[in-house]
Amino acid sequence: EPLMAAIQKSFGTMEALKEQFSKAAMYRFGSGWAWLCYRDGALHLCSTANQDNPLMDTEKQNGCGGFPLLGLDVWEHSYYLKFQNRRADYVNAFWNGLNWDEVSSRFAQASR
Repeated sequence: EPLMAAIQKSFGTMEALKEQFSKAAMYRFGSGWAWLCYRDGALHLCSTANQDNPLMDTEKQNGCGGFPLLGLDVWEHSYYLKFQNRRADYVNAFWNGLNWDEVSSRFAQASR
């Protein structure tokens, strides 16, 4: 599958992608997002503050530009009711419900 080949090229393994993405989510201070993006023929990870996203000009200047394939909301409101202040548990649970078909579709669109 093309997405898996891109993941292996950019991160080595799916586990490495998950680990690095989770770190981006965990180390975002305060509110924001973790992103998997496609840019210049490769996948990359980044994190944005508050409501910012990779499509914004300011984020492109900060190295987080590209076509967003996957985003994880790490604003407290996204996880507090179920996980209280346990962001790590929320980030770990994220991987269980991920729609890889949608991520693959977004990758196909971005990589045309």
